[in-house]
Amino acid sequence: MNKKYKFIFNKLIRGITLLIGLSILSFTLMKFSPIDPVRASVDNDTSLTQEQYEAIAEYWGLNEPPVKQYGIWLKNMLHGDMGVSRIHHEPVSKIIKQKAKASFALMGISWVLSGIIGFVLGTIAAFKRGSIVDRIIKWLSYFQASVPTFWMGLIFLLIFAVQLKWFPIAISIPIGMSHSEVTLADKIHHLVLPVMTLSILGIANVTLHTREKMIDVLNSEYVVFARARGESNWEIFKHHALRNAIFPAITLHFAYFGELFGGSVLAEQVFSYPGLGQTLTEAGLKSDMPLLLGIVMIGAVFVFVGNMLGDIINAGINPYLKEGVSR
Repeated sequence: MNKKYKFIFNKLIRGITLLIGLSILSFTLMKFSPIDPVRASVDNDTSLTQEQYEAIAEYWGLNEPPVKQYGIWLKNMLHGDMGVSRIHHEPVSKIIKQKAKASFALMGISWVLSGIIGFVLGTIAAFKRGSIVDRIIKWLSYFQASVPTFWMGLIFLLIFAVQLKWFPIAISIPIGMSHSEVTLADKIHHLVLPVMTLSILGIANVTLHTREKMIDVLNSEYVVFARARGESNWEIFKHHALRNAIFPAITLHFAYFGELFGGSVLAEQVFSYPGLGQTLTEAGLKSDMPLLLGIVMIGAVFVFVGNMLGDIINAGINPYLKEGVSR
């Protein structure tokens, strides 16, 4: 087998193993949850009789042994059926399709912005190393890396939504408007604060990594020779530094997919943003097993694809990985 295809095949096997293990872990944790899934499915209706309770449990298959419940879910999942949500009474695939657009818009814009901003800041810090600009950028990066997403979201909410009233406090569209009436400007207006919050997650890593890589390039002999020939900082960046620093930064940024998905859960909760993150929290709090497992699987695939793309890009530019040689 070609080494390139073997590399991808091994990654796919690991991904499948990860999905199975993650589904078992999520299912087990939900089973140990103190929340009663039967009562949660009827909004904890206190008038529920024992006969009604047993009928609902039988309808959802909750009276079956846990191993059999998981086996039924896995069999249906392999056939493309994610099940029916116990709290929304709709197919899980339909709910995910509705919520995924909002979440992927939020995560996609945040991912691109954090990569661009991080690379620019890292480059500036490297070319200005040792200066006050470099120290400020490093301090900001350490601060960003240590601050929780939800805390930063609350600060943005307090300053820009409550105090300055520049942006709405929550949700993705204006209250009282139908989707057909919402313009692109309205959507962007509601998306600014969640994007700002989520973007911060990835900026610090890219900034610090790019700075170190750029400094290595700037200290290399060919850059020293280029300076001796009279090349400006822009020419050095364009001809030497950019191509040597951008691919490692891209590889690192693809590996950030896991933090991106986890951060979106917190950001969506803070801003009441109707995406997969908020739906996942709702499913967990109401013990909606089919919906939770469906979103967990989608999230795991999202993270796995991001990491795999990063590995493929890295293998494409790293001769040791390209040749299948372990360093």
